[in-house]
Amino acid sequence: MTVRAKKHLGQHFLKDKGICEKIANQLSNHQNCKNVIEIGPGMGALSDFLIAQEDLNLWLLDVDTESIDYLKNRYTELSARIILGDFLRMDLKELMGTESFCVVGNFPYNISTQILFKCLEHRNQIPEIMGMFQKEVAVRVAEKPGSKEYGITSVLLQAFYDIHYCFTVDEHVFIPPPKVKSGVIRCTRNNREKLGCDEKLFFQVVKMAFNQRRKTLRNSLKQILRGRELPAVFTNERPEKLSVDQFIELTKFIETE
Repeated sequence: MTVRAKKHLGQHFLKDKGICEKIANQLSNHQNCKNVIEIGPGMGALSDFLIAQEDLNLWLLDVDTESIDYLKNRYTELSARIILGDFLRMDLKELMGTESFCVVGNFPYNISTQILFKCLEHRNQIPEIMGMFQKEVAVRVAEKPGSKEYGITSVLLQAFYDIHYCFTVDEHVFIPPPKVKSGVIRCTRNNREKLGCDEKLFFQVVKMAFNQRRKTLRNSLKQILRGRELPAVFTNERPEKLSVDQFIELTKFIETE
């Protein structure tokens, strides 16, 4: 029995066992987090190597009923933790309670950024995200200030996670092969508990700045500044030049009227 990859679900099944093992081995040691949710396991190519790791409690989560049936037949001992469900809509507190858990997967590329932002909402429960993305998305998340790839996703994720770009994956290791290369990244929760500024305003400032990234901050943030002048250090800068800490300082200035 095999599972047919479905285009509307963005499925591209990994067939290279070496790549699967390499991804599984990128997970940090499980001393602080023994629970792992794999999103979109398909036919279990990556799951095989996760199951092989000792002291790891694995949940397999997929929206594809055909994949769920296949996985329950294949991993009978895991049957109770093989779940038909949409990660984006799922109540993670109901599934995991207050326990910490890592999120792993060959993520469907059409929802991969949404998966990251859902993890960001639960960041104090998710110490690590380890996954495969479309390469340009992986690069964008991991990019540092000063490049054209650095943007909204980079700043918001890096505010709470240290991002490591692990390696690039070619198209031919998937069934069916995607039209783009893929990139594997590891996101590890950093020590920042709070931003030190209004979080909603921080998100708003970052999004507003990058939505007009060709403009200087003085112009792109004009609406939110309401006639106030920015400190000289920010006035003529463009958003891709600012670090996370500088965006925090910028937000602090804006919120103190």
